[in-house]
Amino acid sequence: MVELSDGTVPAATVGRLPYYLRALRDLAAEGVDLTSSTELAERSGVSSAQLRKDLSYLGSFGTRGVGYDVESLASYITVALGLETEHRLAIVGIGNLGHALANYSGYATRGFQVVALLDASPDVVGTDVAGVTVEHVREVADVIERERVSMVVLALPGHGAQDVADAVVGSGVREILNFAPVALQVPDDVVVRSVDVGGELQILAFHAATRAAAV
Repeated sequence: MVELSDGTVPAATVGRLPYYLRALRDLAAEGVDLTSSTELAERSGVSSAQLRKDLSYLGSFGTRGVGYDVESLASYITVALGLETEHRLAIVGIGNLGHALANYSGYATRGFQVVALLDASPDVVGTDVAGVTVEHVREVADVIERERVSMVVLALPGHGAQDVADAVVGSGVREILNFAPVALQVPDDVVVRSVDVGGELQILAFHAATRAAAV
């Protein structure tokens, strides 16, 4: 559960807010001022009922027969997600995945800036990636303090992830996006979002096998 000024918002609802915000920003880019719950739900990949329920946790929005004001709702969700101020990211692990993450072009429009890159390989440390010089991971605490890092992305092998996570948490960071194939052990006040690509592919394989068995 996530606490906002209006009350308690379920984690599942928070997980859908970025999709609503993306849809609203797309509508704004298209010059749309008002949208219906049906249109916004379709663009977000949810039902109209789910959309209305999710938004009800944030407050009262929309006018019957008129719809939602695109700019106003987008601004409210932006604040609800804590994106009114820029978040400063550090990426640890500059292999193929780390390179791809560092070069992602969508950070700025979503309220993020990559300010630090770290790795342990002497072949990588000191190189320039996406305009940022890669520093040694042993300096992670100093880098976090110097660059005022607020979130860390772990894109390194599983065997080193826990030690790095410990150092990151010890430096005061409380939000971690983890691509390492390991379940991190962190204090209760630290939020870890794990992205397990292999696991997601295995789930797709299960559905493919189930579909094939039904033929």
